[in-house]
Amino acid sequence: MARDRNLFRMQVNRLLDRLDGMETGSVLGSEERLATELGASRTTIRAILAHLVETGILSWDGRRKLLLRQPGPGDRFDSAETRPRQALIEEPFLEWVLHGDLPPGTTFSETELARRFHVPLAAVREFLIRFEPFGLIEKHPNRHWVMKGFTRDFAEEIFTVRELFERSALPRLVAACAQGGEMRARLEALDAAHRALADGPDAALTGFPALDARFHGLLCAAAGNRFMLDFGRMISIIVHFHYRWNKQDELRRNRAAVVEHLAIIAPALAGDTPGAAAALEAHLATARRTLMDSVVW
Repeated sequence: MARDRNLFRMQVNRLLDRLDGMETGSVLGSEERLATELGASRTTIRAILAHLVETGILSWDGRRKLLLRQPGPGDRFDSAETRPRQALIEEPFLEWVLHGDLPPGTTFSETELARRFHVPLAAVREFLIRFEPFGLIEKHPNRHWVMKGFTRDFAEEIFTVRELFERSALPRLVAACAQGGEMRARLEALDAAHRALADGPDAALTGFPALDARFHGLLCAAAGNRFMLDFGRMISIIVHFHYRWNKQDELRRNRAAVVEHLAIIAPALAGDTPGAAAALEAHLATARRTLMDSVVW
């Protein structure tokens, strides 16, 4: 059985989505193939198959797995049950970082975060330990942590990695959008959200950092590489944390970034890879310059 019940439920839903396009009586692929498609271990795949057998969706005899009926709405877990445990702390921590105005040297404890975000202490500790190597926080005795600044060299290194990831992922995003489905729907939703900000009042632009994290997260997700997605998420947290330290000209910078995102999204939805790549290069150059100018070194 999966270590993280919410992650297990999310993977059940993903397999149910795949079964939606199959006819009753169809034979599923091997456990190894399913594990590759879902990005899960074979042990987890066996647990998922056993669950679907219990619900009457599948029959499973040795290597033969048959679809007995189409999944219904009641077979799926709702969104509250499918958020991985790390998301319970990662998302509120990101929100806290982006909107908390936390200067370098701010201290906090694992217990404090657990209470603040209403999550288990173990989830907080696991997240912070995973996040520490990126250099933004440092562990002190007695479970206390400190927000740290970072150097120019560190900023250059982390942004170089971001550029490598996103340049690699963009053609895959365009290809996925051409096929329709979830990736295109998510990019279209981001397009609408960006247009709403572009047409809205300046006050609404304070919500841009979270939208920016969604945009670059989707771009990394298109690569289909779990390591790239995980590292890209951490980069987003660090980059935006330091943007927020310097409030000067924040709204103008956010509005300009919205326009640059739209310049990438439009050709991506139209299947124009060279156009999207050129717009991405322009945006990355602006973003690097903005980061380096935003931090008081």
